[in-house]
Amino acid sequence: MPVTQLTAEEAAAWIQDGQSLMLGGFIGSVVPESVIRALGQRFARESGPQDLTLIFAAGQGDGTGRAANHLAQPGMVKRVIGGHWGLVPALQHMALANEIEAYNLPQGVISHLLRDTAAGKPGTLTTTGLGTFVDPRLEGGKINAMTREDLVQVLELDGEEYLLYRRLPVDVAILRGTTADTDGNITMEEECLVVESLAAAQAARNQSGKIIVQVKRVVPAGSLSPHEIKIPGIFVDAVVICNDLSEHMQTFATPFNPDFVTSRPASTPLPRQNPARSQLDAKTLIARRAVLELTPGAVLNLGIGVPEYIATVAGQTGILDSLTLTVEPGAIGGLPASGLDFGASCHPEAIITQDQMFDFYDGGGIDQAFLGLAQCGRSGDINVSRFGTRLPGCGGFINISQHAKSLYFCGTFTADGLDIAVKDGQIEIFREGRLQKFVRRAEQITFSAARAVATGQPVRYITERAVFRLDAQGLVLEEIAPGIDLERDILAQMAFHPLIDPDLKLMPACLFAPVFAPSDSHD
Repeated sequence: MPVTQLTAEEAAAWIQDGQSLMLGGFIGSVVPESVIRALGQRFARESGPQDLTLIFAAGQGDGTGRAANHLAQPGMVKRVIGGHWGLVPALQHMALANEIEAYNLPQGVISHLLRDTAAGKPGTLTTTGLGTFVDPRLEGGKINAMTREDLVQVLELDGEEYLLYRRLPVDVAILRGTTADTDGNITMEEECLVVESLAAAQAARNQSGKIIVQVKRVVPAGSLSPHEIKIPGIFVDAVVICNDLSEHMQTFATPFNPDFVTSRPASTPLPRQNPARSQLDAKTLIARRAVLELTPGAVLNLGIGVPEYIATVAGQTGILDSLTLTVEPGAIGGLPASGLDFGASCHPEAIITQDQMFDFYDGGGIDQAFLGLAQCGRSGDINVSRFGTRLPGCGGFINISQHAKSLYFCGTFTADGLDIAVKDGQIEIFREGRLQKFVRRAEQITFSAARAVATGQPVRYITERAVFRLDAQGLVLEEIAPGIDLERDILAQMAFHPLIDPDLKLMPACLFAPVFAPSDSHD
């Protein structure tokens, strides 16, 4: 049956007061920008639709005005259920000001909830989130005081605790592909990700909802390969052809990069950068120390920020070819991109759906995860999700940190203004950061150290001047950088005193050399 073709403005007119919208995309990848922009403009013009619920697994936005930011208008949104909030500052403000009901749930859980909702299940049963702020015995994922409905509950099964996340209502799914045929079958050949598009479409269809898909082009029915179709036409009610490619960019940083959708020939090695001129700043030192932990053959996840640079340093050493890097929205292999390109990978080996990737992650498939170190409590708990009036959200952090076989938190020892240099193989601190990151109690628990200890998960905390490990008593200092004074530069910069390993070592000298040679490190 021929699919309905709409303009973006006509698609926006489909949305009714009080409906629950699932927004597809990851930052700026696979974002149906044309339709979302038209919806925001409709509200500005007509003061409707009102009281919408927005659902997104990953955050969609650029930190200013695109994607979900179009919808951050008083009266338009009643409730938001999101995995990552960092790129939608206006929605953040509304949530923190108690103007909307707001939830922050793990990104992987939301992607699984869509699939489980489509299957008619009551929700998603998982251990993901136990002991963190989404545990209902703590905050239940609620962001503010006006958010009262419980979406998460604790259940016990065969003597083990689980969290049950309640199914999601989806009245309309607004998604994106590359090509549609006239029957509504959707391919995604120029999209750098697939995310949870099929699960979202099925969740809407099986709740008698509508599915709108933004595409670049429409071709005759029967001209697409069945193997290439990511959203079958039976799940699509309308397609919107986007003629303005500024609203159908591959990411919010890149109009189109063929490297994001093509594999690397086997005969072509990953680029190896010349390490001779590496700048010995804090980020480089942390990445170098992390590289010493890399296990050849490992499957990795690297978080945003400092952990991203680990791939660069690994490329300088030649170890990158022996590793498989993955990114939570679905890319396997290749080199993960950064900034507003984050989520894409250059020359991936495969691109699977986000819900499938989190199946792999939640089952313990990641050998090593290197994630950010924003705020660390005395017990070893980590907070990356909420800091006063800033609400980055947890994203995939809870899924990844809780289930990785080995876990490493990587970040500077202090924040906001830290200035260091390396001279003659030793660190000199010219200016200490104004903010302590090692605090008595984390403002919010995004990673539960107690659960890691209970499950036997090995955890290390890597900074430019010290390395800690986690044990049942909390943090144990096991390495210190040459040139660093234990009392002045470590203990005085923490709100608590960690345990100190009786066999406290100097961090390997190779980290502080002009040319990084990991073979020179100690065991």
